[in-house]
Amino acid sequence: MSKEENNFDPPCLPDTAFFEWFCQDIQGAALFQRTRNLIDRIVSQSFLYMLSRSKSNIMRTFILCVCLLLSVSASLDMLQAQDKQQNHPNILFCISDDQSWLHAGAMGDPVVQTPAFDRIAREGILFTQAYCDAPSCGPSRSAILTGQHIWRLEDAGNIHSRLPEKFPIYTELLEKAGYMLGSYSKAWSPGQFKTDTGWVHNSRTSLNPAGPRFDSFQQFYQQKPSDKPFCFWLGSSDAHRPYELNSGKESGMDPSKVLVPPHLPDNQLVRNDILDYYFEIERFDSKVAEAIAILEASGELDNTLIVVTSDNGMPFPRAKATLYDYGTRMPLAIRWPSQIKRPGRTYAGFVHLSDLASTFLEASGQQIPQQMTARSMMDIFRDPSAPIREAAFTAMERHDGCREGGKGYPCRAIRTKDFLYILNYAPDRWPAGNPDAAYCARAIPFGEVDPCPTKTQLLEGKEGLPWFYHLAFDKRPGEELYDLRVDPAQVHNVAAIPEYGSQLAKLRNQLSEYTADSGDPRALGKEAPWDYYPYFGYRKNKDWTVDKKK
Repeated sequence: MSKEENNFDPPCLPDTAFFEWFCQDIQGAALFQRTRNLIDRIVSQSFLYMLSRSKSNIMRTFILCVCLLLSVSASLDMLQAQDKQQNHPNILFCISDDQSWLHAGAMGDPVVQTPAFDRIAREGILFTQAYCDAPSCGPSRSAILTGQHIWRLEDAGNIHSRLPEKFPIYTELLEKAGYMLGSYSKAWSPGQFKTDTGWVHNSRTSLNPAGPRFDSFQQFYQQKPSDKPFCFWLGSSDAHRPYELNSGKESGMDPSKVLVPPHLPDNQLVRNDILDYYFEIERFDSKVAEAIAILEASGELDNTLIVVTSDNGMPFPRAKATLYDYGTRMPLAIRWPSQIKRPGRTYAGFVHLSDLASTFLEASGQQIPQQMTARSMMDIFRDPSAPIREAAFTAMERHDGCREGGKGYPCRAIRTKDFLYILNYAPDRWPAGNPDAAYCARAIPFGEVDPCPTKTQLLEGKEGLPWFYHLAFDKRPGEELYDLRVDPAQVHNVAAIPEYGSQLAKLRNQLSEYTADSGDPRALGKEAPWDYYPYFGYRKNKDWTVDKKK
């Protein structure tokens, strides 16, 4: 045997450092192509190497080459799994109906129990300044699907309206990218979805912009092909009214521990009403827990981007259908182990729920359409020191048919750390709807506020509760400004106080610039069409109609 053969130096198997170098700066298809090229090179060079060796070394060299190929193959499997987690995650979007931000265990509420939400927050990121784009079910959900503010969405800026086909939605884009879609309970709703080509489906059918309807997440998951990622909208009608009276108290909740919002009277009736609301939040949370358990049992939990939030605030006076925090500020927790760095943290910057559309698309490696003006949250996931986003912008047009001729209550707002500024475009209108039920499609006085024990108490006890009645139902000035450093409850308007003049002007200009730059017809001085769009909601009052545009 020659000296060369005695000093045979077999090729080294690739180690962790090698693969870290090998995979740097590449992802997805490029990574797999490089791996295939490497394998081809190993095979060809190994064959030539064996031909140049003596017979005694051929078998040894062959065995080493096989080991090398097996090592590369195993690493490729690992990289494919990693790529799936990073670029094709499952998406589970869980959204309650009418829940304000404070009412979750992770947010510090001493009564309501939300273990599923709390787990997602504990193992991911808890967002403490998350805002819906509109404090109304349909427009808020339209903004989530389209990744745009409601003033850009034409009909979809109103409730009981339509979602025009011209606006791309993240669910459709993910389906084209190979995702299986599904939805449960309340998805995009309420309204009628009519495409430009005449295809119509509404929130009562099995077809919905959020995805085809299933009876449960479990049913959907059992039907999903094992090789397809999914995007599932886990909705609920909880905590939308009506409630079962005393359901909260009878479940064992303690009314003495309820933290009554400062804009509501603190008495036993209101406390019990809030407990019934809490009961429905807990029921929704249990559905989220069931979905998490299915994913955990199947080994897919860590490969799923999970979001838990709501669409707008609690269904009480001066909350839902208003631009105050109890109407627009949402619970939001997101879990995605492979991409969220330093899980268990809190993000205090401002985000919109419409940001979720861009986030889902970027997370799945898809291009974000130019029309989607919302900002992806991926930078927040990956960088615990990401810059704080300093403001949120919210809006409302027609929440329901509660004024003569189908008029809404147009308003815009900017929320910063220290201030809330609201611009009311039609201060001559009743903000909670006309007090005369004859002007409401549903024949309800102050119809923007859902019927409930708390509302009834304020209406019947107007003389004894004038301050709370005023906050809930009276007309509001053209501008509102609240100094959250001294008035976190947002009940003392300081817009007319001279000392706040410079701050008022600053926020007024900031809101005007933002809405104009993003195409708001009202900010641009253009015709605002929302008062004239069709209304597809329930009409108890058959004489109520939407005015025709003149």
